[in-house]
Amino acid sequence: MLTTLRNAWKIPDLRRKMLFTLGMLIIFRFGIVITVPGMDLTKLATMVGNNQLVQFFDTISGGAFSNFSIFAMNITPYINASIIIQLLTIAIPALEALSKEGEEGRKKLAQYMRYGTVILALVQSIALSFALRGALYNNNILSIAMVAVTLTAGTAFLMWLGELITERGIGNGISLIIFAGIVSRLPGGLIQLYNLYKVGTTNIIELAFFAVFAILIIAGVVFVQEGQRRIPVQYAKRVVGRKMYGGQSSHIPLKVNQAGVIPVIFAMSITQFPVQIASFFPQSAFYRFMERWFGWSSPIYLLFYALLIVGFTYFYTMVTFNPIEVSNNIKKYGGFIPGIRPGKPTSDFIQRSLNKITLVGALFLAVLAIIPAILMNFTGIKMYFGSTSLLIVVGVAMDFIKQVEAQMIMRNYQGFLK
Repeated sequence: MLTTLRNAWKIPDLRRKMLFTLGMLIIFRFGIVITVPGMDLTKLATMVGNNQLVQFFDTISGGAFSNFSIFAMNITPYINASIIIQLLTIAIPALEALSKEGEEGRKKLAQYMRYGTVILALVQSIALSFALRGALYNNNILSIAMVAVTLTAGTAFLMWLGELITERGIGNGISLIIFAGIVSRLPGGLIQLYNLYKVGTTNIIELAFFAVFAILIIAGVVFVQEGQRRIPVQYAKRVVGRKMYGGQSSHIPLKVNQAGVIPVIFAMSITQFPVQIASFFPQSAFYRFMERWFGWSSPIYLLFYALLIVGFTYFYTMVTFNPIEVSNNIKKYGGFIPGIRPGKPTSDFIQRSLNKITLVGALFLAVLAIIPAILMNFTGIKMYFGSTSLLIVVGVAMDFIKQVEAQMIMRNYQGFLK
């Protein structure tokens, strides 16, 4: 990876793209420290407490929520809007037709996604402003409106920043913004571990176990993210005019983790929603029930959380990968899977293979998500060890390096292939 980056730095065009990307991420980090006007951070910290959902979104935003900065909602509304558009593309024929119209269709969908991002950001910011109005210096409608507009503008600016990185820099801008937010929390996490060791809350054996476990998780994430089953496809020879086409072999890559980190985010949002509602009524029986049975390390919570992740993994994979469409495309271009008849038998075979490999990916995501609670119970280290965040970081880093290598290949640079 370091060799690839060093070789890319020697190419002036790529160096400019990398510097542009770095500059945009620095602007993002500057925005983290700009607090929304009228917010009392001391009262805010008391209100949100140790809510795990808040801590997760604070982690992926690089501390923007704890500072309640102009980027407090980060790019989350954009992610939600993109997921909604993907689901609607499957359900609405007009949007499905747009997705097949090439570059113009993708531009139109991207425009809808921007509109959806602003609408979702406005709705979420209004709800957030009302929920946290107790932390405002002046609890009036004008202050609430100002906070909502500021948060919405911050999300819209981040969306524009991410698209600039994608267009003029290297990598996916939205993913890199999330990556920068998570990585920026790493020094603070290491300092927190050191302070725990210094006061005697943890010992060197627990820290060593923690470090080894983290390395194993990283290795597992890389292994699963890169893992795929390749279904062979053979194309028959055909004559068109005076030319002969086909006759070559190809394959269909079925990724082990087809859904990425989306199922974990969905499952966390659903499991933490009733807990979040209960936290607004700390004296109620409902709060005591949720705290006892749906606490962060509760076995019932962990089991429910894991089952939701498995279910959402299958659901999202089904939405984003259509075996029937793949089978039709293979048949259209004269291809076939050896030993399998074209048409429905092919789509059934792809579906069975996808179900088996998705089970491995779903179980991996479930185990990865509940590891923090198990690790905290075993070592006693009271910190939010984000294996979900780790999945995002490793995935984005691998994608960034692949895009750098692709840019180098386009410029006929072969040095990194030695």
